[in-house]
Amino acid sequence: VHKYHTMIFPCLSPCTICDNKEFLLPTNSSPIVSAKDMDMDEEVEGFRVVAQSLVQLGVKYMFGVVGIPVVEVAVAAQQEGIEYIGMRNEQAACYAAQAMGYLTGWPAACLAVSGPGVLHCMGGLANAKENCWPMVLLGGACETGHEGIGAFQEWPQMQSVSACVKYNARPASVELIPRHLERAVRSSVYGRPGPTYIDLPGDLLNTRVMSSSVQFLPQPPMPPAILPEQKSIQEACALLRSAAKPLVIVGKGAAYSRAEEEIRAFATQTNVPVLATPMGKGVIPDDSPLLVAAARSTALGGTDTVLLLGARLNWMMHFGIAPRWSNKLRIIQVDLCAEELHNSVQSTVALQGDIRATVQAMSTCISGWSFPSSAPWWQTLRDKKNMNIKATQALADDPSEPLNYYAAFKPIVPFITKDTYVVSEGANTMDIGRTMLPNFLPRHRLDAGTFGTMGLGPGFAIATALYVKRFDPGAKVVCVEGDSAFGFSGMEIETIVRYKLPIVTVIINNNGIYSGFESELYKDILDGEEPSIASPPTALLPVVRYDKMMNLVGKEGYMASTPAQIKKAMETALAKGEPTIINVMINPMAGRKAQQHEWLTRAKL
Repeated sequence: VHKYHTMIFPCLSPCTICDNKEFLLPTNSSPIVSAKDMDMDEEVEGFRVVAQSLVQLGVKYMFGVVGIPVVEVAVAAQQEGIEYIGMRNEQAACYAAQAMGYLTGWPAACLAVSGPGVLHCMGGLANAKENCWPMVLLGGACETGHEGIGAFQEWPQMQSVSACVKYNARPASVELIPRHLERAVRSSVYGRPGPTYIDLPGDLLNTRVMSSSVQFLPQPPMPPAILPEQKSIQEACALLRSAAKPLVIVGKGAAYSRAEEEIRAFATQTNVPVLATPMGKGVIPDDSPLLVAAARSTALGGTDTVLLLGARLNWMMHFGIAPRWSNKLRIIQVDLCAEELHNSVQSTVALQGDIRATVQAMSTCISGWSFPSSAPWWQTLRDKKNMNIKATQALADDPSEPLNYYAAFKPIVPFITKDTYVVSEGANTMDIGRTMLPNFLPRHRLDAGTFGTMGLGPGFAIATALYVKRFDPGAKVVCVEGDSAFGFSGMEIETIVRYKLPIVTVIINNNGIYSGFESELYKDILDGEEPSIASPPTALLPVVRYDKMMNLVGKEGYMASTPAQIKKAMETALAKGEPTIINVMINPMAGRKAQQHEWLTRAKL
């Protein structure tokens, strides 16, 4: 299996990367026996049925925080061969589970205690829903006999999660646990992927039944690949051929669909300019001459015909309307989800289908046609691209200290090799980092995504490092955090060290949210006043030594404020192959270069 295929694809031939065949189950596999053969005359507890069901359903990872009543679930999961990763916060566990679902194409489990534990997962569930990533949340619940009389951590959990999940259920008996878990796993990957939830009361988990009464279900087959009508494909290809200013936009839906080979072939064949969304980066390598990311505003505003491949016309794409787009825009939309078609702006041609299969069919249909490199549209984009690259380079070459964002990223760039996974969050840190840090392979950039969620970086990085350990050994994981974003889940550094994950965390520290203040200025601003009155809402304490957090867990961190120091810290950290934090101090007032259209403004509407 190719190194970027996942555990849900059958291994058809030996290879050096995917040599662990236990993760490569054929999609037509029949029911298998548990790792620990059950004596059918013995009793089995509900928590063990949960663990054994997950194994049968192909779930390999569980992230969580244990407590009453789910401790036994985690222990049983480990006994059944599921890797359990104990996190410091349920929200981070939820982020990790969904990231693993995105990377592998199959859900991981998140385990939370009742009441507050499940509620802590709500931000993660919402993020998984908006990003369309599969995962299964297992929530402990108070005993059914105590409901309504003030039980410990009692909460209407099914109602709370209902807005965030595709499927939720509370099994009425131990015997029904496998059936509901099968549906939860299947629902998370069928149709538009997303999170699901299973409610597990304490008395259900501890109920014992005869093993012979429990029927385990096999791993569901892969979702069927839907192909649009041939007539619609022909209409889409005809529209693309007639375009004077065509553009292809590749979204993270294309990355999730493992459509990179088909899209690369289609792009090379048609020679149409390509723009990637933040997590669509890498489907087409960032060094491809077909990419026009540096001319993004010109591409969006000038195109007359756009082909959307797993990309949505939401806030990231400025809703497909003026002034960001032309009022005469023609849209060819490819999406797995019928409900997504025609959103924001009605598509000229809407294709509901699997992206891999659809793009392959379009390649066949449009065979022999190529958009000319000499076209005025290509020349306009190249000119704008070169102009913006020069402007960015000038900022990156600025030697003045404290550094601006671009100058801080410049010494990091050489360490982002083709197989490096970049996890990023923050405001300017994430946006500028997306421009500066290249991606050459699909699913090698994970960031705040559609929901713009902060705090997911460490959880995403933990899942990515575990994925790399099994499926892509030798690749590096670099987690680039804004200082404010790091604060949400910073204690997951202990988790990273506990599980020996060699993640290099780079914190771009500007002493604040969006912007902060230098030490002396911040001191003058307070000048004896009550901090809750005088301290600006965007300010954080200046020059926080996040790098010294590594001392708490017996590791070494690094402080850097010059290009030479950043380079040295990156060299040392990657050579050691251990978890670390590189705390990069920059100008607190640094910002982005001038934008033709600001990322978030009311003018979009």
